[in-house]
Amino acid sequence: MLADIVFVNGEVITVDRKNSVAEAMAVKGNLISAVGTNQEMEAFIGEDTKVVNLRGKSLLPGFIDSHIHLILYGVNQLAVSCKAEHIKSVADLLDDLKKQAATIPNGEWIRAWGFNETAVKEKRYPTIAELDAISENHPIMITRTCSHISVVNRKALQIAGIDESTVNPPGGIIEKDEGGAITGKLIETAHMMIAERAGYTERELEKAVKIASEHFIAAGITSIHEAGAHGPDSLRIMQQAVKQNDIRVRIYAMIGSLNKSHEFVNKMVAAGVVTGTGDDRFKIGPAKLFTDGSSTGPTIATREPYSSDPGNFGILYYTEEEIYQVLGEAHAKGYQITVHAQGDKAIDMYLNCVEKALKESPRKDHRHRIEHAGISTPDLQRRMKQLGIIPIPNPPFPFEFGDIYIEHYGERVNYMYAARDYIDNGILAAAGSDAPVTDHNPLLGIHVAVNRKSSSGASIGTAQSIRVLEAIRLYTWNGAYASFDEAIKGSIEVGKLADLVILNDSILKVKLNDIKELKVETTILNGEILYNSETLVGI
Repeated sequence: MLADIVFVNGEVITVDRKNSVAEAMAVKGNLISAVGTNQEMEAFIGEDTKVVNLRGKSLLPGFIDSHIHLILYGVNQLAVSCKAEHIKSVADLLDDLKKQAATIPNGEWIRAWGFNETAVKEKRYPTIAELDAISENHPIMITRTCSHISVVNRKALQIAGIDESTVNPPGGIIEKDEGGAITGKLIETAHMMIAERAGYTERELEKAVKIASEHFIAAGITSIHEAGAHGPDSLRIMQQAVKQNDIRVRIYAMIGSLNKSHEFVNKMVAAGVVTGTGDDRFKIGPAKLFTDGSSTGPTIATREPYSSDPGNFGILYYTEEEIYQVLGEAHAKGYQITVHAQGDKAIDMYLNCVEKALKESPRKDHRHRIEHAGISTPDLQRRMKQLGIIPIPNPPFPFEFGDIYIEHYGERVNYMYAARDYIDNGILAAAGSDAPVTDHNPLLGIHVAVNRKSSSGASIGTAQSIRVLEAIRLYTWNGAYASFDEAIKGSIEVGKLADLVILNDSILKVKLNDIKELKVETTILNGEILYNSETLVGI
């Protein structure tokens, strides 16, 4: 059978069981039709076959980001980015917000994202007075980089019905000063409440998901595990966009919501929309609850107090009984289940729930997950292994946030977003960026998984460093396994979907410290070239 495209003279990283590296491969339609040597590919070349000379560059399976927020990433592209190079201070941010206030009608939201108080000159959040001074006619919301904390003006508080008499919601804090006055800072569920009120229009959401899909494909991401936004509307918008080809990446959509996740899970379980419903372009994933907070907030739930604050053990959204009430039922009805669990306390609680669920309703191939699994100490890892849990660590986190982790968690950084331990202990883990919390670029994630250095050059739990091929597997085959898709994608093998990425150099030959400098040259999804930074070179 003649091929449509044949790639030769390459570094074809197959991610098969043997981690084979081949020289050439062929694609027919939307499937991989052959893998082998240049000579073996000659039998697949016909008059109409496009032959591409890779010239030693790496050809890999399309990257799978196993924890990312497509909708949140997309809408952030419509807002002020606090990560923009010119924003180096609170004053710079306020200037950008003033410019936006002058250009949009009264009553419309002014939003900013990616704020990090440790990265600005003043080392603080904007105050409610500063935001009120920008506008009393526009609600303003600045979301911290972790997406778990925000600062808002009084107009936003009024819209959300929050004032000095409002009590803290379960799992959240409406910050007040010593005199009882609201500061404008909202933490965890308090932030989620107002983020839900600051919704986007249908047109904005449609534009946002298209932007996100394009950005992900340009980064070599062909499949994502969508980690949730704001309930059923998010699922609807994504499904419609997939049908219209506005979203081209394949989606495994978690049943989860940033606010009141238990309510959404209960509704979906009651409706019978079970994990696996869908096709290879859009499929329903695990039922998901939030259990604790942000690793950089810091608001994660820990068994020992923070190194930076001896009285702080973080925030829990639910009790263990409440978690089991929701996810135990989901498990019993055949769902894959998962939780956002960053701190070792939150992880421990969830593992107790999984253990109880498996005793009451045994199931062999459940593939239950833990999103993030931030502080995974050896005792928790042993339980993950025993229970067959798939952790989803975030390899790029130590690069942007590693210095913060050292401050808040001390020696516990040695078990944060573990990778080496998982591999050595036979625990299958898949990688997610958690974008827009940090950079979605899988090559950065692979770089950090290998080098375990922060952007400042500090070592962050270097005992968790892994080899390049191991890191690639986290972003390919393991991600496919975590969504029950290893039979159709995640590796370059005959009969699998032709989801592929070509780099601008060899990832196995560049210096380890230069992996993050690599670029995606071409992304192929379902046998179709969707992104190409340069014209593919024929022979």
